[in-house]
Amino acid sequence: MRYLTSGESHGPQLTTIIEGLPAGMPLVDSDINEELARRQKGYGRGRRMQIEKDTVQITAGIRHGYTLGSPVALVVENNDWKHWTKIMGQDPLNPEDEAEVKRKISRPRPGHADLNGALKYGHRDMRNVLERSSARETTVRVAAGATAKKLLSQLGIEVAAHVIEIGGVVSGQRDYSSLKELKEITEESPVRCQDQAAAQKMMAAIDSAKENGDSIGGVVEVIVEGMPPGVGSYVHYDRKLDSKLAGAMVSINAFKGVEFGIGFEAARKPGSEVHDEIAWDPDKGYYRKTNRLGGLEGGMSTGMPIVIRGVMKPIPTLYKPLQSVDIETKEPFTASIERSDSCAVPAAAVVAENVIAWELASVIVDQFYSDRFETLKASVEQQRQFAREF
Repeated sequence: MRYLTSGESHGPQLTTIIEGLPAGMPLVDSDINEELARRQKGYGRGRRMQIEKDTVQITAGIRHGYTLGSPVALVVENNDWKHWTKIMGQDPLNPEDEAEVKRKISRPRPGHADLNGALKYGHRDMRNVLERSSARETTVRVAAGATAKKLLSQLGIEVAAHVIEIGGVVSGQRDYSSLKELKEITEESPVRCQDQAAAQKMMAAIDSAKENGDSIGGVVEVIVEGMPPGVGSYVHYDRKLDSKLAGAMVSINAFKGVEFGIGFEAARKPGSEVHDEIAWDPDKGYYRKTNRLGGLEGGMSTGMPIVIRGVMKPIPTLYKPLQSVDIETKEPFTASIERSDSCAVPAAAVVAENVIAWELASVIVDQFYSDRFETLKASVEQQRQFAREF
């Protein structure tokens, strides 16, 4: 499977075209809209979330609630476009309009793609860079991920994400009885944290950052249950499942690090406290007594829950901007200011959940026969049965 997104932050719409979904998979717009609504929630979000009420239009690839096997096209309109029609319009500007468009950006913001993108494409107005590099693009990445989550759920694979750290405040509660329970608790939390005491401290940290014109980051954790063992590859470096998941996680705006299971803690422990002992049960087959490696060994799934964490840096758009240089005059200035969030970690957890779901669904579709959804489902179940009886 693959998808391509297009659209700018303040353009008329965001679009994604998805290729490779099997024919006959149930999919309706509410499956996608639910994920889009989740992405817009979260303590610390800016005013943009009050303007945009993201809903999807399915314009191709679905008939009567089922995929056709042909590319699926999804569109999310930008409600704020009406205020940006001259600034972001497609038609060439006449001299009068050009004088009216006053939002040319020549002062790159530290931590953003502004300057590097300008150097890559030669843009003198860095709005051409920031409009596309904006995290607004994750809207349709979540839309694509929602189709993947639907596919996975039909195969008995569930994905959930939660926040475990914001601004140095760490959740002390990591245990859960089921993913369903974890989802229910975190959906009710403004910061998607299951530790209520920590959640209050996280919100206080976000408030403090906002008052100071600053921003803060954090850590999100994605958990996947139900993956059959043996998905991925030990043969090909570019088909290792952990490699694909790590790449997907750091492809999200502002994500700078990733770890699985106990992660970097493994560097400080002996091998006897890192690797997971193997056991066998007549009902469920092979399993690991612990899950320190996060459900992945040798580039493949083990059948244990996949646990992956991503580190999100503070958003670099600050209301007390850092020093920069004007690319026209080469004089030092404070960086330009665009409307922004003081903390987007809770929303980023939803993005991470959907991005990881996409990668897992893509690997499954590539590994098993997938032209028809019914045969994909049978193939995955056959692999589970084979692993139990092996």
